[in-house]
Amino acid sequence: MHINVPWKKDMSMNEQHIESRFWFIEMHAYWQGLVNSRHITEYFHVSRTQAQKYIAEYQRLHPLNISYNPSLKGFFTTTDFACCYISGDANEYLEWLHTQTDFTTKTNSTPLTNASLNLPKRSVKPDVMRALTQAIQLRRRLEVDYVSLKSPNGEGRIIQPHVFVKTGLRWHLRAFDEKHQQFRDFVLSRFNGAPEVLEGETVSPCNDKAWQTVIDLKFVADLRLSPEQKQVIEQDYQMTNGELTVTTRAALAQYVLQEMQVNIKFLDEYPEAQQLVLANKKDIQTWLFNG
Repeated sequence: MHINVPWKKDMSMNEQHIESRFWFIEMHAYWQGLVNSRHITEYFHVSRTQAQKYIAEYQRLHPLNISYNPSLKGFFTTTDFACCYISGDANEYLEWLHTQTDFTTKTNSTPLTNASLNLPKRSVKPDVMRALTQAIQLRRRLEVDYVSLKSPNGEGRIIQPHVFVKTGLRWHLRAFDEKHQQFRDFVLSRFNGAPEVLEGETVSPCNDKAWQTVIDLKFVADLRLSPEQKQVIEQDYQMTNGELTVTTRAALAQYVLQEMQVNIKFLDEYPEAQQLVLANKKDIQTWLFNG
């Protein structure tokens, strides 16, 4: 079970326990369109009866927020829905998708001291996020308005999304672009308006060759470094025989290079700044943006 919720420090453990369930109910219903006892059972490892009690208690406290749909066998948010436990910020949902923190291991232990960079967040509109999530789950096409450096005033596109990807500072959507007839990456913060959900997909994600292909990126210490400096880099990255291998989907290779701060076009003037170089560029060049 993975969860990352900023609970209030003055709440009792039981209150935190209950609110974590209510948070999950809201998050799942609001962002993913539906929540039922099975979702809660699988996520929190509780009985179906207990899961139903959590939903019933949430409904008692917030009767206007969710309603049951017999055909879908689950609860969905109503037009009167108001966030009581989630923030309504798409970044909260995206971080939940991305996090690997196990909530159950934190309830009875002292949190570790930690710090993180205060980096700017890209704004993702809730209507956009919900439509994209629905399209992925139901395998639907979407008509969207998308801005880019080439089309700063916006451009209508029909896409078929299949996965969200976090790449450092921002989130991307991997989707088939019908205009260009290829799978591409779309920055979530660049969608305008509310996407229109269309009929079912025409191209399967299985046809996304770059996503389905797994490759190895092989890094070595910059050859201009002294033997002693190379040893520092090799120890830092726990290299084997002077080489670091990073396995990734081919579609994500460029982002791995960016995160590793490895420039494949030119070497930095100072090897201490470059530190790493890509040793197998020729083998994976076809998968790079500027290959």
